[in-house]
Amino acid sequence: MTSILTNFSAITALQTLRSLASDLQGTQERVGSGLRVAAAADNAAYWSISTTMRSDSMAISAAADALGLGAAKVDTAYAGMTSVIDVLTEFQARLVAATEEGVDKAKVQAELDQMKDQVKSIAESASFSGQNWLTTDIADMYDVDINKTQVISSFVRDASGGVATKTMSVDLSKISLFNSTQGGLLQRDGRDVNRIGMMRYLASFGDGTEVWRPEWDGSTNARLGDRVFSGPLDLSGAGDAITFNVTVDKDEPSHGIAAPYDPGKTTVGVTIDKAFLDTHFPSWNGVIADYRGFAQALDQALSLANTGASSGVYYGSWYPNGSRPDEYWIMTDESSGLDGSYIEISNLTSQVSSGSHGLTNDFAQAPRGSQMTIPFTSFEVFRDGEDPDGIEVSFDFSVNYQPPKSYSFDRTYVNNLLGKTDGTVSNATEMVTLLSSLLQADWPDVIISEAGSSVSMVLDPLADRKAGGGTRIGFSNINVSHEPIPTLNFLEIDIVQNPNMVRTYIDYMDKATARVVDAAATLGALQTRIDMQAEFAARLASNIDSGIGRLVDADMNEESTRLKALQTQQQLAVQALSISNTAPDMLAQLFR
Repeated sequence: MTSILTNFSAITALQTLRSLASDLQGTQERVGSGLRVAAAADNAAYWSISTTMRSDSMAISAAADALGLGAAKVDTAYAGMTSVIDVLTEFQARLVAATEEGVDKAKVQAELDQMKDQVKSIAESASFSGQNWLTTDIADMYDVDINKTQVISSFVRDASGGVATKTMSVDLSKISLFNSTQGGLLQRDGRDVNRIGMMRYLASFGDGTEVWRPEWDGSTNARLGDRVFSGPLDLSGAGDAITFNVTVDKDEPSHGIAAPYDPGKTTVGVTIDKAFLDTHFPSWNGVIADYRGFAQALDQALSLANTGASSGVYYGSWYPNGSRPDEYWIMTDESSGLDGSYIEISNLTSQVSSGSHGLTNDFAQAPRGSQMTIPFTSFEVFRDGEDPDGIEVSFDFSVNYQPPKSYSFDRTYVNNLLGKTDGTVSNATEMVTLLSSLLQADWPDVIISEAGSSVSMVLDPLADRKAGGGTRIGFSNINVSHEPIPTLNFLEIDIVQNPNMVRTYIDYMDKATARVVDAAATLGALQTRIDMQAEFAARLASNIDSGIGRLVDADMNEESTRLKALQTQQQLAVQALSISNTAPDMLAQLFR
């Protein structure tokens, strides 16, 4: 139908042109932005996801930057630590050189002082962004709640949509060389439990070395010691002889044991004369030349008479020339089967042509060794890193050489037992409570009590009558879980003031250097972890960007092709509209 009022062809062409213009505009926007989802109206779900992920990607980028800051701190600390190790190695070499005779220790100490200053300088200089992990200021280096610092490691979003950063914990007690309140790797460890109240003592040696020894008290056999011989002793004359009685192993009422008291074993008429010597030592011709010979002859006489006693001379590296000249001893062998430990010479008669044998009417009583009283010193069972129970003290205990039994306690045990929170055993009363709780069930005859400021441990004399060499009470195999620990300060090493401690210093430096090497290894492991985390963060950011692109990026090949097609269609639509608008003009010409 042809109408002069309504141009249907033009209307259709115009609608087509409008549709093409809209499509062309959208395509041009996608080509211009590179996005097929640029706004929520394009695709609400994809736009929401991509916007959230872009935010996450920026957070991960920020975490990666923080990782870089942490890596710089670790790198700085590691560089300082390796430099310190080099200096410590040289330091130890100088100490070894100082052990040589003739070395001027003052000059060596001058070098050591310079090295100490260098280590201190390195530790103070190893700072990045205001943080120094080698020189710290921590109120309590052993408090796990405050001895750590944090390094950001990652950014995460949980299932509920919440966001958080993850951190790596760095334990500065394993890295710091010097701390303002002690506890650095090159400082004295402040967690020294020392004597553990009264359970051990520190034995010192001439070369400066010190060793912890367990406290115990034991008794040796009763002995008549320090008998001085002056010879030669001549028994070759008529009537020359030495005769005496020997009593061994009688009970001693002062030990607190109950009656009746055994009088011991007495041997009458032990004799040494020329006939005795000719029988057993014929080459002597009745003359005892020195104290060794007299001790030998005396021991033979005591043995033949079955007295239960013996004689000998003093030997040992702690005596001059390996012995004590001219001195001998007589002691009970404790072979009588009695509980006592006693030796007595009585009814002595002596006729000698010359010399002096040193025998007199005398006695000796060995004490009961199953008792000890030791002054108490307070101590603390400290924390031990992350272990809530703290440091553990373990030990063995035994009486009279019975098979020992093992025990242990830690910070938690002390706190629960004494109703405390600080792990301290403050006085002798508390130590008695602690030891009683551990030992009483296995050793009911051991009486543990407070003796003023001391702790007394004694085997009940009503249950044990023994004295002498078979008696002993005390501790053994004492172990503390965090020992050995450094008890010296690196900066206080002085071989001029303490020339006898050079070997102690060498041993200390060996252990201290090992601790610093361990710290460097810890930093190296931390470096590796940070590098791995940084690489993961970079990969994660790339994957997130790729994922966003898959959701919202436009396919530029497709869009450019569509743009060209739409532009062609637009040209055709314009031409169609032009043609449609010429139709009314042609109809109007019919009426002219």
